[in-house]
Amino acid sequence: MSLFSELSRNELEKLHTELLGQYEDYQGRNLRLDMSRGKPSPDQLNLVSGMLDVVNSTASPLSADGVDCRNYGDFDGIPECKAIFCDMLGVSFDELFICGNSSLSIMYDAIGKMVLHGVRPGATPWCKLDRVKFLCPVPGYDRHFAITERYGIEMIPVDMTPEGPDMDTVERLAASDASIKGIWCVPKYSNPDGITYSDETVRRFARMKTAADDFMIMWDNAYAVHDLHPEHRDTLINILDECKKAGDPNRVMIFASTSKITYAGAGIAVFACAQEVMERMKKLLTIQTIGFDKMNMLRHARYFKNLDGIMAHMDKQAELLRPKFKTVLDAFERELGGKGVASWKNPTGGYFISLDVRDGRAKRVGTLCKEAGVTLTTPGATYPYGKDPADRNIRIAPTLPPVAELEQAVALLCVCVQLAACEKLLESK
Repeated sequence: MSLFSELSRNELEKLHTELLGQYEDYQGRNLRLDMSRGKPSPDQLNLVSGMLDVVNSTASPLSADGVDCRNYGDFDGIPECKAIFCDMLGVSFDELFICGNSSLSIMYDAIGKMVLHGVRPGATPWCKLDRVKFLCPVPGYDRHFAITERYGIEMIPVDMTPEGPDMDTVERLAASDASIKGIWCVPKYSNPDGITYSDETVRRFARMKTAADDFMIMWDNAYAVHDLHPEHRDTLINILDECKKAGDPNRVMIFASTSKITYAGAGIAVFACAQEVMERMKKLLTIQTIGFDKMNMLRHARYFKNLDGIMAHMDKQAELLRPKFKTVLDAFERELGGKGVASWKNPTGGYFISLDVRDGRAKRVGTLCKEAGVTLTTPGATYPYGKDPADRNIRIAPTLPPVAELEQAVALLCVCVQLAACEKLLESK
């Protein structure tokens, strides 16, 4: 089909009637489908059912260093579990700390500690400053933005590029304003674009000049092992190593978890950082907790054994997820391609597909889908304060629904994208 913008008014009216008929048909099906959050499917969760059996009433509760995991000890995590994450993130034992089930809670807590206490050596607690700002790559992760907003930190959007955040803008802003204290990053298979930061982007982060001497890169490596195509894994160079080479290892905190590897809410999460920041974090954490769930650490370590075990498991996950991503991307190409009504990213990993509709139409698409029984991530959620200035980005989460349900949901979505575009064009003709 021709570009919608090239159609005459009569052609648009005819098309609108056709699309409205298709939409009303979907409304009559009483659909109840959800593509709003990046949740693992039951099939993904079933892959690790055996993990529930490796630590039972007859199993030894002792960690590799002889600590009884039922009791106190190994404050920063048991060694066999630390070894897996150290290999995954490319850090040393002294640079890694294992917490509870959620990296999001660690990030929330880390920002809180920066606000109340300061984390980098000699840093002034941000609560004592008149103004604190954070850079936020967009489109980005809504829960990062929620954390920042909760602490009263002003957010500054920075556009994403195929190489990662627009580093010319990041460098200019960070160097010119001492109230800018950090940046959020999802460096591999970014949420929602699926972009992996280039080597040059990572090196520029490590080398860049900042007006704030306590600037912190919040490196949320949530999808470190979430490759959709194991034969073509994206590579991400080590940000902590690059910061060390540049002479400022204290400027980054790395986060990861098994929330989408094993069980959401019953996984384990970690942070990694240079030893000076780690010492500060440990000092603060000793007041906050006597230790995290070592039995769960033991369960994960005995089930996977090492990073190879994790990767073999993630290859099985990829087999389940590839058909779902293909279902969505094929539908977009078939139904929306060449019409000038939408563009999208083709991710090779992660959990999301980023869809851009015509400017000013994302909220309308969301409303149309909802009224026909399909729930999307709220348009605007991928921007600070929930405000997409162009009103065009929609995050698609294809992981949870079965393929049959996903086919229906994306078919309706494609109708809604076209209908919303057609409505807007008719207003101007």
